Amino acid sequence: MSGLMKRRDLLSAVAAASTTAAGTGLGLMPTGAIAAGTAGNAGSWPSRPIRLVVPFPGGSSPDLVARYLAEPLAHTLGQPVVVDNKPGAGGNIGTGAVAKAAPDGHTLLFTIQGPLITAPLLAKSLPYDPQRELRSVSFIASSPNVLVVPPSLGVETLAQFVALARRRAGELNYGSVGNGSAAHLAMASFIARAGLAMVHVPYAGFPQVVSAMLAGQIHAGFMVPAIAMPQVRAGKLKALAVTSAGRFGALAELPTVAESGYPGFEATSWQALLAPAGTPEAIVRRLSDEVVRIVRGEAFRRELLPLFFSAAGTSPEGLDSLMRDERQRWGALIKQLKLERE
Repeated sequence: MSGLMKRRDLLSAVAAASTTAAGTGLGLMPTGAIAAGTAGNAGSWPSRPIRLVVPFPGGSSPDLVARYLAEPLAHTLGQPVVVDNKPGAGGNIGTGAVAKAAPDGHTLLFTIQGPLITAPLLAKSLPYDPQRELRSVSFIASSPNVLVVPPSLGVETLAQFVALARRRAGELNYGSVGNGSAAHLAMASFIARAGLAMVHVPYAGFPQVVSAMLAGQIHAGFMVPAIAMPQVRAGKLKALAVTSAGRFGALAELPTVAESGYPGFEATSWQALLAPAGTPEAIVRRLSDEVVRIVRGEAFRRELLPLFFSAAGTSPEGLDSLMRDERQRWGALIKQLKLERE
């Protein structure tokens, strides 16, 4: 995943994503091309509205990006694409619902990596098996995370935050969007690197994390910029660092965690589209083809700019490759940190 976020100019995000994907095996499909060898065709699909399940609350980053995808996808498929928010359990409830849905192409999943990658590594039990019950469609977009704190904490830099957290060992807590989420593991990784002791408090989604921080209930957290920066620019929260490998174009004023004393630290959030396992290959291929065309298009890229996301758009095999790499990476971290299953 590291190569995906080494882009400093959001205005070239689509082109950069294409180049990176080609160089890292992400299998970026040419616009308008359905993979050779696809058996059959999609027939009369879709024959009714498509339900796009987002396992996080309205207003969360996956919800926002899903809605930007839903409108043009509905136009090209000729059927409504209805975003259905099913939050809870760090995204596991909605993910499980799609895993058990009829594999006919009319129920899809739009999610972040947590329910797909890290939840299976951390949860004692899940209502689904992402590797057996879900089918990749496309990797959609990615974004760095921003470490934010309430102004009342009285720190201006990452170094000051670390010093305060060390003085108040065990007294400060941090929020995330659930056990095993990117925000959780990014913070757990940073805490280990910095030698801190803090308490993890999971929430249903980033809007809830923001509300808790504004209310003084939590003291820090990694968040996607789309959620964090409006609060930062309004003076309600303080941004300390960004988790991209280098300075991130739209947030160039923020130092990276890596340059702030933690070389090599990088943690990005990404979003993907999946379908229930058993969905006919022809439907998956047509859907992936249309999604790639939309995601790599100028209009979609413009929609993502204010959200601080870089557009990608890959074949199903590209998403498969990404998820294999992520399972290996986060699995090693979870083992290293000896994180407990919940």
